[in-house]
Amino acid sequence: RVHLVESGGGSVQAGGSLRLSCAASDYTSSTNCWGWFRQAPGKEREEVAGIYTGGNRPSYPTFYADSVKGRFTISQDSANNRVYLEMSSLKPEDTSMYYCAAEQARASWYCIPPVASTFRNWGVGTQVTVSS
Repeated sequence: RVHLVESGGGSVQAGGSLRLSCAASDYTSSTNCWGWFRQAPGKEREEVAGIYTGGNRPSYPTFYADSVKGRFTISQDSANNRVYLEMSSLKPEDTSMYYCAAEQARASWYCIPPVASTFRNWGVGTQVTVSS
C-alpha cells in the first residue's frame, strides 16, 4: 500500500492561492493514478482533480471538476514522489477537507475521471478554509 500525507492547507481570503502537496511513501512506479477529493461537513465527498501518469507520453491526461476548472492545477513530481494541487482564485465554496488518493490503474480510462471507490490509498486530509 502507498502511504500518503497531505500538507499545504490553511486559511486564506477569497481570491487567494494555496498549493496542496501529497507526499507518497512506499511508492512504486506502478502507482500511476492520482486524485484529489474534498469533503465539506454535511456534504458528500466530491472529486476535484485527477491525473494519470502511466505510459511514456509528453503530457498526462488530467481531470478537473467544473467548479475548479481554470483555477486549480494538478501535477506530479515523480522525482520527489509528490503530487500537487495548485489552487488559485479561491472561493468560500472551496472550503473543505482535501484528500489525496493513489492507485494503480490499468489504463487512463480507469483513472480519468477519478472515482473515489476505485482508490485504495488515501491520506488523512488537509483543511482548506476560504473566507469572504
